[in-house]
Amino acid sequence: MKKSGPKYNDLDPILNNQIRLTVISILVKMKQADFNYLKERTNANQGNLSHQLKKLSEADYITIQKSFYNNYPKTTCKLTQTGLKAFETYVENIKNYLYLK
Repeated sequence: MKKSGPKYNDLDPILNNQIRLTVISILVKMKQADFNYLKERTNANQGNLSHQLKKLSEADYITIQKSFYNNYPKTTCKLTQTGLKAFETYVENIKNYLYLK
C-alpha cells in the first residue's frame, strides 16, 4: 500500500517561487538583510527582487524598512512570525511531499 502525502497544491503559493523562497530562507538564518545583500544572493535584478519583496510583504511574511545611510537609500527586510511559520509549514509539506516524514 502506497503512503499518500499532500498534493502539490498544498504548498504555499507565496513560497513556491525561487526568489521568494531564497529570501525567506536567508531571513530565517539572519532575521534581517538589506536589499543589496538579497539581490546578490538571489541573482535577481532590482525590479524583479522589488516585486518579489512586495509580494512577501503583502503576505505579511516580511517587513520592509526604508531609510538612509550616508545619504544613500537603504532597504532592510525582516522576517515576521507569520513568515517564519509559513516557512516551517512549507518545509514540513515538502518533507511529506517527498515522503521524508
